[in-house]
Amino acid sequence: MLLAIDVGNSNLTLGLFVGEELSTHGRFTTRREATPDELGGQLLTFLNQRDVSAKVEAIAVSCVVPSLNQPLAEMARSYFSVEPLIVGPGTRTGIEIHYDPARDVGADRIVTAVGVHHRYRGPAIMVSFGTATVFDAIDEQGSYLGGAIAPGLQLSVDALFARAARLPRVDLVAPPKALGRTTVTSVQAGIMYGAAAQAEGMIARIREEMAGEAKVIATGGLAELVAPLVRGVDHIDPLVLLEGLRVLEVLNRGRE
Repeated sequence: MLLAIDVGNSNLTLGLFVGEELSTHGRFTTRREATPDELGGQLLTFLNQRDVSAKVEAIAVSCVVPSLNQPLAEMARSYFSVEPLIVGPGTRTGIEIHYDPARDVGADRIVTAVGVHHRYRGPAIMVSFGTATVFDAIDEQGSYLGGAIAPGLQLSVDALFARAARLPRVDLVAPPKALGRTTVTSVQAGIMYGAAAQAEGMIARIREEMAGEAKVIATGGLAELVAPLVRGVDHIDPLVLLEGLRVLEVLNRGRE
């Protein structure tokens, strides 16, 4: 069994693979100061609830929080007796990376590109809705072409309410119409349809710079909240990064 760990700025997502099948997954809040023992205890609890803790044979990690790389590595060795694959410079990806310098691309962006190419093939545009909204693209061969990074939905919402004292905090749901008739629906419309319009505009611009008809895959922790409002999304797949980790583990460990 492979334990895939996606450490984002806001959430830590776990996936357990039996062969090529994702058998179970979970999501927790990322704690930047977590120790190896705290991480180990959290993962053991997750796995024990599924009666699989003793069966983990490999661990693959995508982490955008540098302070957690070492604790994750120590946790893997101490609690599971495995040397983890932590994706970074030097990791075999099987795709060309057109970025300058290539090592500056976040691990999450490359792993997502690998997962999307394996599951959907290119050309493709990936939109990851998370702490940041990240747009990335791959060509027909799966080569990573670059992307764009914008403030994420929650960051934008927090900034709005912090700076506009008279605006009420609202639930992140889309109202029936873009023209709000109350302050609450006006704020909701601006937040939700504004995020969707930003995504649609960026997708259109990126498409103009690509060859072929690119499919659009929405992913990330907020994908199921925002992506249904975005015209032109072909697939909503919040866990495709975990699939990318599985593919990279096979590529780097030589497992069948």
